[in-house]
Amino acid sequence: MLDLVDRDYFTDHSILLDPYEYFEALREKGPIYRLPGRDIFMVTGFAESLEVLANTVEFSSVVCVGGPAAQMPFTPQGDDLTPQIEEHRTSFVGGDYLVARDDKAHTNSRALLSRLFMPSRLKANETYMTGLADGLIKGAVARGGVELITEIAVPFATLVIADLLGVPPDDRDHFMGVLAAGPPAGALDADDDAERPHPMEVMAGYFVNYLIDRKQNPRADVLTELATASYPDGTTPDVAELVRLSTFLFGAGQDTTAKLLGNAMRFLIEVPGLQAQLRADPSLLGAFLEEVLRLEGSTKMTSRIARKATTVGGVEIPVGTKVMVALAAANRDPRRWENPGAFVLNRPRIKENLAFGRGAHVCIGNPLARAEARIVFEKLFEHSSHVDFDAAAHGKPGNLKLDYEPSFIIRGLEKMQLTLTPR
Repeated sequence: MLDLVDRDYFTDHSILLDPYEYFEALREKGPIYRLPGRDIFMVTGFAESLEVLANTVEFSSVVCVGGPAAQMPFTPQGDDLTPQIEEHRTSFVGGDYLVARDDKAHTNSRALLSRLFMPSRLKANETYMTGLADGLIKGAVARGGVELITEIAVPFATLVIADLLGVPPDDRDHFMGVLAAGPPAGALDADDDAERPHPMEVMAGYFVNYLIDRKQNPRADVLTELATASYPDGTTPDVAELVRLSTFLFGAGQDTTAKLLGNAMRFLIEVPGLQAQLRADPSLLGAFLEEVLRLEGSTKMTSRIARKATTVGGVEIPVGTKVMVALAAANRDPRRWENPGAFVLNRPRIKENLAFGRGAHVCIGNPLARAEARIVFEKLFEHSSHVDFDAAAHGKPGNLKLDYEPSFIIRGLEKMQLTLTPR
């Protein structure tokens, strides 16, 4: 049998159920370790992860969507790969999405979206989020149970981002179906869906029409703001750029929030006394969610490629080498967190966790995700007196069966059947 460190993180389903054991095995090799048989460095250290995420000069994010194991579309040449990367950017999976962009292109694209997540806009959107969560939770409690992921988490997160953008109500159910039918980001079995159009491609056809319409018929919504926006230098983006931004925002915005809700619910039920404590004092919800993000964030890893030779934590990283930043491992680094594998409510400096990344590429929608999760749990506590796993679906405590999506990027449950006791 292969040792854990010799297994292939990108294809081995045995790592999927519990990636943390694998990360800890690699950590024993040091905070930065070159994966056997691959030109990839795995970063498990917290300080070293910060170092990579902050360095946008030597590192490119172009491999962020496809992952570091994907084949390079060119043979690296020279001591600065920036020209080659830009020449072949569209050959990288998702190379034109916001998270994969570099330098001025990334700065310009992010500037277009930054106005969408200002506190005033999120505050205004809370009315919609609160009403939506109230209806979904109230109905689930009345039925005595719910499948959390498909009946609450995904619909709630999808409808919230759809409402924020201004996606017509008639198209929202269709988009949920399109997203549900597609593979997860970083799918271990992506080849099984090779002939099927990617959800982003399907939605792009709709967003082209939305944006063209908003240019001609402005409305009071985010799509109109995007359609009429300018870059900081006064130039205007073309429709293709706006389509990429809006479809990525829609797809990524609903997925990570839905996963956070499922991961948080597991801790709520499994940590002794936690549910009673949070019900007695809902003001602790923020601290609860931050500790969940640290221990079980929706994103396990992100990746970079060294476009110039550099060093990280004293380790030389040659030009053209790919680096996988294991966010989930960094968030459990014992050099940074005391008793890192334990759930500790009100852990000191907990907001410094890397669940949403850090630096120029920190998740732009993180304030929205935090607000969404908080509101769902507030409504859960308002309408129910107790929540638990459905034993018929998942078994009994100590022998639970919970399945995670087969992805090397995303950490999220496929299903979670709950029983709900009314207040």
